[in-house]
Amino acid sequence: MCERQARWGALLIFVVFATGFAQHTGPSHQPETAQTLRIAAAADLQPLLPPLLSQFEQQTGIHAEASYQASATLATQIIDGAPFDLFLAADLSFPQRVIDAGRAEQAVPVPYARGTLVLWTRNDSGVTDLSLEALRSAAVKSIAIANPDHAPYGRAAQAALQHVGLFNTLQPKLVIAENIAQAAQYADSGNAQAGFISLTSALTPRLSTDGHFVQVPDEDYPAIVQGAIVIRGSAGAGAAHRFLEFLQRREIQQTLAAEGLKPIH
Repeated sequence: MCERQARWGALLIFVVFATGFAQHTGPSHQPETAQTLRIAAAADLQPLLPPLLSQFEQQTGIHAEASYQASATLATQIIDGAPFDLFLAADLSFPQRVIDAGRAEQAVPVPYARGTLVLWTRNDSGVTDLSLEALRSAAVKSIAIANPDHAPYGRAAQAALQHVGLFNTLQPKLVIAENIAQAAQYADSGNAQAGFISLTSALTPRLSTDGHFVQVPDEDYPAIVQGAIVIRGSAGAGAAHRFLEFLQRREIQQTLAAEGLKPIH
C-alpha cells in the first residue's frame, strides 16, 4: 500500500512539474511588442511624411518614426552605423554613397519621387516681382540657400544661379542653411528676405499664408530625383521594403504630387 502511494505521489509530482514547465516554455499568447520602422528622411519630406507614416501604420500595424536632416548628414550617420532601416534621400548621390560603403541591400537607389525647387519670399519682405532676376536688386540683402555640399536642393539652387549667370553676383547675399527645412525657416523668420526652398515647404499652410513663391524653371537645374535604400542587416528591413512598396502605389504618388513631389512615372 505504501509502495503504491509512493508511486502515485511521484507521478503527481512529475505531472505538476511538467505542466508548469510547459506553461513557461510553450508558445506565448501575449501580444508582441509593436514593430518600429526607423527612417532616415531628407528634410524636404518633413511637411508631408508624418500623415503617410500614420496611414502606413493603419494599414500594416507597423509603427514608423522618421529623423529629418540633410541627406549628406544622414548618409554619414548610416555609414557610421546609425540604427536606421530605411533611407529616404533628396537625391540619388547620397544613397549611392551608402551603397558604395556596403551598407545597403540595393545595388542602385530606388527612385520614389522628384523634387521641385522654388524661390519664396514673405509677403512683407519688400521683394517685388519675385524672380531670379529680381534678386539682383540692391533692395535684396539676403537670400537663404541650403548648403550645396550637404543638401540636394542647395546644390540645385546653386546650379540654377550658375545657369542664369547670377551665382557670382549673388554669392555675397547668400545665407547658408544646413538643410532645406532650415532655409525655409530663415526666409520665413525674416533672417533672409528670400529663400530657395522645396515646393513641399512652400505648400505648407504656414508658408502659403506668410508668403508667395515662383517655381525655378526645370531647365535651370538638374532634376532632383529622390532615391531610397534599405539598410543592409537592419532589424526592420522587411518593414522598410513594405514601406517602399507603399510609397510607389499610385494613390500615394498622387498624394505626394499634391504635397509638392512629382511622381516618378
